[in-house]
Amino acid sequence: MTLLALDIPWLLYRSFFGVPRSVRGNALLGTVNTILGLVDALAPRAVVCATGAEDAAYRRELYPPYHAHRDPMPDGLREQWDQAGELLEAFGWTFASGGELEADDVLWACSRAEGGRTLIATADRDLYQAVDVHTAVLELRRDGPPGEIDAAGVVARSGVRPDQIPDLIALRGDPSDGIPGARGIGAKTAAELLREHGTLEGVLAAGPGLRARLAATLAEQADELAMFKRIATLQDVAFERPADRATDRRGGAVAARELGLNALAKRLEQG
Repeated sequence: MTLLALDIPWLLYRSFFGVPRSVRGNALLGTVNTILGLVDALAPRAVVCATGAEDAAYRRELYPPYHAHRDPMPDGLREQWDQAGELLEAFGWTFASGGELEADDVLWACSRAEGGRTLIATADRDLYQAVDVHTAVLELRRDGPPGEIDAAGVVARSGVRPDQIPDLIALRGDPSDGIPGARGIGAKTAAELLREHGTLEGVLAAGPGLRARLAATLAEQADELAMFKRIATLQDVAFERPADRATDRRGGAVAARELGLNALAKRLEQG
């Protein structure tokens, strides 16, 4: 059976900006509706809702510009963010926090601890590094069931294997995280270098044999690129494999009504 693991910060932000602000609890409502849709489509053995710090302290200490360009959390989202854990747990879903680490790290640790099949719902391509024979990333679709991105899908989208994703991020950069990568090296060149040399370390070692300008860039930025790889590499978080547990729609209805999400509560009570 399958474990469904979800990137809750992404779902809350996605719902806050995707569901009209006039709808009470728009972020919570959109998040719960998305999870329920996935539960109905996938029939998972259990559900893990992952959250954590907005930016891991050790990543920010290594590289202060990490996430620094991002806008502060909107005031209208903060209250819902704080209410999410209690609401999601009421459905019988495991709410797992990474503490000073991020939701991505929790999702990584969850997939490593599961031992069986894990499907990760996220839009963050950093999680491509978690993909293996037991783990896939879900691709949500407006119409129809979600798709699954397996190892071949990662290669098709990024040009490299799942285990090479941190190396790729280090070389090409990641604007969403504020990581600039190597100067003058784009995604295509970064992928080509990794296909030929395997790892960032292999690329750096091959520097003298590369084009002069590329070799100079790699030599000048070697320490910085190694730091970028460390930032991009997901970390283990203490995580226990959750027991099989069905979604408790009645329990969710009670919690939803307490938060004033009456339409959601009524739908859950009826179905």
